[in-house]
Amino acid sequence: DTLWDLAIAEVEKRENPHDDDVKPGEVWEKSVLFMGNKNGGKTTIILRCLEREESPKPTLALEYTFGRRARRHNAPKDVAHFWELGGGTSLMELIRIPITSHNIRSFAVVLVLDLSKPIELWTTMESLLQVTRNHVNKILTKLEKTNPEVAAAIKQRMWNDMQRDHPDFALVDPFPIPLVIIGSKYDIFKEFDSEIRKIISKTLRFVSHYYGASLVVVLKKDRSFLTEVDHPLRKDRNIHAEIRSPKPLPLGLTVHQKMGPPPASDSDLGKMHANTPLELWKKVFEKIFPPK
Repeated sequence: DTLWDLAIAEVEKRENPHDDDVKPGEVWEKSVLFMGNKNGGKTTIILRCLEREESPKPTLALEYTFGRRARRHNAPKDVAHFWELGGGTSLMELIRIPITSHNIRSFAVVLVLDLSKPIELWTTMESLLQVTRNHVNKILTKLEKTNPEVAAAIKQRMWNDMQRDHPDFALVDPFPIPLVIIGSKYDIFKEFDSEIRKIISKTLRFVSHYYGASLVVVLKKDRSFLTEVDHPLRKDRNIHAEIRSPKPLPLGLTVHQKMGPPPASDSDLGKMHANTPLELWKKVFEKIFPPK
């Protein structure tokens, strides 16, 4: 092997270690991109994750910070790279900067949706996830030519938690890299009319299930969610968080039959033509909450 081959192998080993393979002195790294509604609370969440007592400032374009934490006493500190995309959906082309072929195996995405602004919810979610998925798919296409084993492993990981005999196997489309959806400002959301809350809650449950994502809701002023959201410094791929707030949104994978149909009358559903379950839920949601 050449010196470059050895260097690449060492970087890959550090970025993607198995628990049993981590040797004393080695550093474990993860990267995470926070994106979502403008003024939705992304910076605040990052500061809390890093345990920094600072007042959040408006994010300018794409910002970077990092955190370090020791896995055990007298051990090297693991590193988490935090990227934050500002501007809501106005600067989506910057998503390609933090996600690269070198870090894609250790990358995760956190989508922060402002529950207090339901008319922006679907558009923000759809736009950001579509651009991110397109960029990741381009990276995977290139990896199939240069490093097919890595590309295959990433694609297989998408389906690790969904067995082929699962009732929803043909009805979901897992996101290509780990995805966490955070519903922020739950304390404002819980004051909404009960039917409105039910519609938004069911929709977020469906979206999370469809993408194979973890779903978390947080209070605007509550810090208790941190033990679960602070996931870049942990090795868990799926974070099914404990939500310490009144009547939290249900978490984890749920079967479509148990989740029920989109919140619309049978006559309205009959008039809607959709090619996928996601498209049907979008039409129902945007009929109730017309986007700007």
